[in-house]
Amino acid sequence: MSSEIEADLSEKRLVRESGVAARVVQVIEGPVQGLGFRLVRVKVTNTNGCTVQIMAERPDGTFSIDDCEAVSRAISPVLDVDDPVGTAYNLEISSPGIDRPLVRVSDFARWVGYEAKVELSPPLDGRKRFRGVLGAPDAEKLTVPIDLPDVKEGLPSRIDLPLRDLADAHLVLTDELIRESLRRGGPPADDMDALDEDDEADAPVVPARPAPKPQGPKGKVAKAGAKPDPKAPKEKKPPRTGPKKPVVSKASRLKSRDDLH
Repeated sequence: MSSEIEADLSEKRLVRESGVAARVVQVIEGPVQGLGFRLVRVKVTNTNGCTVQIMAERPDGTFSIDDCEAVSRAISPVLDVDDPVGTAYNLEISSPGIDRPLVRVSDFARWVGYEAKVELSPPLDGRKRFRGVLGAPDAEKLTVPIDLPDVKEGLPSRIDLPLRDLADAHLVLTDELIRESLRRGGPPADDMDALDEDDEADAPVVPARPAPKPQGPKGKVAKAGAKPDPKAPKEKKPPRTGPKKPVVSKASRLKSRDDLH
C-alpha cells in the first residue's frame, strides 16, 4: 500500500455520529478543516435544555482559546443558515482534553503504550467493552492490539480490535498519561489562567447558589461588621496540582431559531 493511501486511512475519522450530531458534522467539518484544524467529535446532550459539544484540535494535538474562538466564528454562520439542530441550543467548543477520545488510527498510534477504554459495535466474540494498554495499530487492516490485564486462565491477554467496528474509545486518566500530556505540550499556561478568570461568565447560565455565611474562628458564625483577627494566620491557596482542564471556548453561547427570523 502506498504511503499516501496509508496516510489517508490513518487520518480518517473512524467514529461516526448519528442523528442530530451527524447533521452537525456534515455542516461544520468542511469549515473546521479549512482552518487547518481536525474535527474530533460532536456530541449533542440534554444539558441546559440542549448543548452541542464540538471538540477540535490542531494536527499536533494542541488547541488554544484563540483557536476555539476562530472555530466558533467560522462555524456559527453555517450553523445559523443550515440549522441542523432545529431548536435552541448551547454551543460549546473545546479541546479534546487529556483523557481524549480516540477517533483516528493516528490517535491510537500517538498513544501506544497508554491505557484506553474501547467500545465496539457490533461486539467481538460477544464482548463489546475492552480496557487495556494500546499497541501499535495497523492502518491497512484497521486493527489495534490491546493488552488486557487480569484475564481469566485460558483466554488471550492480547486481542486485535477491529477499528471498523469502533463505537467509542478514549484514554484512561492516569498519572503517567498526565505527565506525558504535559511533556508533549498541553494548553498554554496563559490560556488556562484566562480560562479560570472567564469561564464562570462564559459558561451556560445556571441558577446561582446562595453564598455561605462567613465563618469565624473555630467554625463560629462571624457577626456582621466584626473585624478580622490580625493575629489569625492568612490562608494560603494550595498549589495547583492535577491535569489541566480542557480549553473551552469563551464564545460559548445560546443559539436560538428565533434569532434567524
